[in-house]
Amino acid sequence: MEKNEIIIRLAGEGGEGVISTGDIFTQGAARTGYHVFTFRTYPAEIKGGHAWYQVRVGAYPVLSMGDGVDVMVAFNAEGYYNHKHLINKGGVLIYDPDTVTPEESSSVIAYGIPFNTIARKELDFFRGKNLIVTGFLAGLFGLEPSSLEGLIRSRFARRAELLASNLKSLYAGYEHATKKIEKRDPYFLTPVEKIPRLVLSGNDAIAAGALAAGCRFFAGYPITPASEILETMSKELPKLGGVSLQVEDEIAAIGMAAGASFGGLKSMTATSGPGLSLMSEFLGWVSMSETPCVIVDSQRAGPSTGMPTKLEQADLNHALYAGHGDFPRIVMAAGSVEDAFFRIIDAFNLSEKYQMPAIFLSDQSLSHRTESMLKPDLSRIHVEDRLRPTAEQLKDYRRYAVTESGASPMSAPGMAGGAYVAPGLEHDEKGHVDTPLQSHIIMMPKRFRKLDGARKDMGQLSRHGAADATIGVIGWGSTEGVIQEAVDRANASGHKVAALHPKLLSPLQVDDLRKFMDSVEHVIVPEVNYSGQFAHYLRSILGDSVVQLNKYGGLPFTPGEIFKKIEEVARNGNQRGNSHR
Repeated sequence: MEKNEIIIRLAGEGGEGVISTGDIFTQGAARTGYHVFTFRTYPAEIKGGHAWYQVRVGAYPVLSMGDGVDVMVAFNAEGYYNHKHLINKGGVLIYDPDTVTPEESSSVIAYGIPFNTIARKELDFFRGKNLIVTGFLAGLFGLEPSSLEGLIRSRFARRAELLASNLKSLYAGYEHATKKIEKRDPYFLTPVEKIPRLVLSGNDAIAAGALAAGCRFFAGYPITPASEILETMSKELPKLGGVSLQVEDEIAAIGMAAGASFGGLKSMTATSGPGLSLMSEFLGWVSMSETPCVIVDSQRAGPSTGMPTKLEQADLNHALYAGHGDFPRIVMAAGSVEDAFFRIIDAFNLSEKYQMPAIFLSDQSLSHRTESMLKPDLSRIHVEDRLRPTAEQLKDYRRYAVTESGASPMSAPGMAGGAYVAPGLEHDEKGHVDTPLQSHIIMMPKRFRKLDGARKDMGQLSRHGAADATIGVIGWGSTEGVIQEAVDRANASGHKVAALHPKLLSPLQVDDLRKFMDSVEHVIVPEVNYSGQFAHYLRSILGDSVVQLNKYGGLPFTPGEIFKKIEEVARNGNQRGNSHR
């Protein structure tokens, strides 16, 4: 029986074409109409070191990287030995017999394909090895090479001298799969309805959402895994009359973004954990001066330089509490690539409406993950602009006027009557710093009051799973899909489980969380960090005990890992405390 959902992992040396092979195959599958979900991990070096890429392809929406591997493509011996134990029973191993000598196994279908020989001797074009592998995968699993040819033509549009050789490599791999081997595995991507979908990475979605929200200024300093946002904004912003700058460091980046916002432009910067550390002093000024500004933090494993190309959800505490003094901020996290597009718009809207910094959390997995999504209907997107003073208000302009919502009309430079000082010092309604003690008593509650409005604007949280659940799973950030898949699997197995996944982390939607936690007997909080930062955060606000499930090896959860924890809690209902792996 043919199986048209496949988990494919490619592993080998960085710079050997592992990532590009995965990317091209993924794009081709998506163009054919399939849903795709990818994960990649790679060394910090430009070239060399071990890299691998996983794509899950299915006729229906795929929510996670899945469990195990259906098809393993070993580019070298290291790739084989590091991943052979993950091949599912009845799975496929594809290898080059010149570099890999696999162990005999009756549970794995092996194809030994001389990729190096084909590239060197038959085509005299070793650089085309990755496309021979791509073509072979297409032929073996039913993708038409035409779905890949356009991608290759586009990729080599500026290197026309290499196009013919690369296309020849693609078709050589395809013909080897379709004419020179006997197919013995059950995996085949049967034709599905071709629905036009976008194929985006998380970083692509963040940049696209920011542009849709009206962002017209970006400043950033390159840092993995956020650099692609800078690259995309630099390419796209000028087309919209905006400005994108690569600056000397992260301090300059947030300073310029805040300055551009003061000047009237919706502004953003993007970084990773070390960069957010450098930006933390400026966060206080942004909040004190009530200047809208969005800061993207694509988290990676720390502390310090840590593992810069590996996943960790360990900047939550930093996003919630970084900076000196006591000041409000918006903190949001997206659950998927599509969600990143819409939630970054929410981050801009809240930042603009309530005039405070909005920290948007992504991570290495989400930033570099590729997913397919329907093209968003931009006409249905609500874009919030900051409150401007009326002509009457400009007669005696009070930039920091105390209002019921906490938000005050914000003028732009050059607006007649709208001049004001935006100090880091405590100030009164006009921005004057003469009476800091009295002003502090008035301005602190004014600034914090804005969080109440932000919480209401986000609406109610959506529950996933059983209405009469006894076990609840609460997650945040990029774990949304894998949690939902584990919950669905648990319910299909007879358990009663539901999940809640807040996107707004500051302020927390306490009433919805309280209602959910009161409706179940046990709560599991999976997160990709060692200490359980979100679990501690929930305990500090809601006071409830939760069961932690923490993973900190640089890789995302699999649905099986969360499902296993659900079963464990179902068996031991009174279990509490940590469950470190």
